[in-house]
Amino acid sequence: MPVECREAMNWKCLRPFPWLDTRARFVARTPRGGTLLDLGSWDGETLGHIAELRPDLKLFAADKAGEPEKYPPGCEFRRADFETDTLPWPDGSMDTITCMHLVEHLRNLDLLRREVARLLKPGGQVYFETPHPKTLALPSLGKSAIPFTMNFHDDPTHVRLVTPGELAEVSQRGGLRIEATGISRNWLFAVSHLAYAWRPPSRKKYTARIHWLGWSAYVVARKPG
Repeated sequence: MPVECREAMNWKCLRPFPWLDTRARFVARTPRGGTLLDLGSWDGETLGHIAELRPDLKLFAADKAGEPEKYPPGCEFRRADFETDTLPWPDGSMDTITCMHLVEHLRNLDLLRREVARLLKPGGQVYFETPHPKTLALPSLGKSAIPFTMNFHDDPTHVRLVTPGELAEVSQRGGLRIEATGISRNWLFAVSHLAYAWRPPSRKKYTARIHWLGWSAYVVARKPG
């Protein structure tokens, strides 16, 4: 495996094997030359991975804060509060929407639900990802020298746990059809947990652990076409 794939997973390396990562597998299904909107784009790490996997896509992003200077070249960014602001793009303009680790920061999902349903093209899909309910019972890392969210409440910006069942219900209220639910993993990271288990604390060790445990849950929904 190339060095860049071992040290910091570059999704270019996943092009032949997108099934190794739940997110990559979803993004890989976007039509060639299609449009993808990332909601809650934050520091742009995930957007960067998406561009590595699918450089052909036209990327859009929205976040209440965000760091657009770190986003892939050509990505169109807009600031938005997902509980009060509608988004500026036209109806039916997005082939794919990703919404990763945003919903647990919101008190109300009604506007987000409406905007996702409005923006998706007929046949388009949305991917929601959020902490799994099991994260409520995981041991907290507390004031670790390496800040990392293991227990749900380790992140003080988490407002409430949103279960996969609630996400599915929210999607269906928006007129979307549930395509898949499950646990999000990168299997390369998950397997590396066996190597890191007895090593000193590090971000790589904790990242491997959460993929091994299945820290995140996902829901995929499609707009009928």
